[in-house]
Amino acid sequence: MTIMTVQQQILALREQLNTVVVGQHRLLDRLVISLLTGGHVLVEGLPGLAKTAAVKALADGVHARFKRLQFTPDLLPGDLTGSEVYLADRHEFVFREGPLFNEILLADEINRAPAKVQSALLEAMQEHQVTVAGVTRPLPPLFMVMATQNPLEQAGTYPLPEAQLDRFLLHVVLDYPSAEEELAILRLDRARLRGERPDTDHGPVTVETVLAARAEVADLHIDPSLEAYIVALVGATRSGAGAGQLALGASPRASLAIARAASAEAYLRGRDYVSPDDILAVAPDCLRHRVMLSMQAHMDGVDRDTVLAGLIGAVPVP
Repeated sequence: MTIMTVQQQILALREQLNTVVVGQHRLLDRLVISLLTGGHVLVEGLPGLAKTAAVKALADGVHARFKRLQFTPDLLPGDLTGSEVYLADRHEFVFREGPLFNEILLADEINRAPAKVQSALLEAMQEHQVTVAGVTRPLPPLFMVMATQNPLEQAGTYPLPEAQLDRFLLHVVLDYPSAEEELAILRLDRARLRGERPDTDHGPVTVETVLAARAEVADLHIDPSLEAYIVALVGATRSGAGAGQLALGASPRASLAIARAASAEAYLRGRDYVSPDDILAVAPDCLRHRVMLSMQAHMDGVDRDTVLAGLIGAVPVP
């Protein structure tokens, strides 16, 4: 399989996703970027913005095992990792795998689960492994988590700790679609009710194709001046002109995230090198969840995106 063939299959997958989910092109691109980098995505948006539909469409487009898990306050770590079950007829314990052992996991309303569940998820996200009863078991190579949370309903939720937020490659904030996009959504739904389907099915992308595409993304060239630019962007959240509005700046993990996401962005644009535009396209989503506003910024009514836009704009582009 040639490089072009792999890239064409990934681009065909993106095209297919855009016909299934209308009005969320940015979200779908971020999902494909996470697929190409092996990163995890946190999606924040109001109900009805196709968060679940988007990840289901991705799972359908990739020949991979998919599981949706609704997070609730009474969820236990074993509900996520699996547990050992005693078989009386065999007089032994047998491990039953939990949802984490699927290749694509949708963690719906992730902030509704307590700390013990989050800690079990943290090991899987960072180490790609699960430890139960002292035995460590690896997760599939394709493993990725797409987590959703509702920004409005806070009753019965547990804010995600900064250490866990830092494990997400991207934090995508969704908005309502435009009037034209909402009209297209309405017409697509009516077509589905009539049993019509768009003729854009290119067949599922295999796990082997995705892993091959990841290797190609990792080989993309990043000029040393752009590497320094990425470090400067992240450093601006700690010591830039507007960093006083942040109580917490981004860690070096943010630099790694931007480099990986920018490489995937360049790959989707058909290039074998990273440009400044690729970095600027992904930087806000890579930084949003890694910074914390200061008390003064909260009092002034300033949001994170405004602060980040000012910091990013102040760093000279090479």
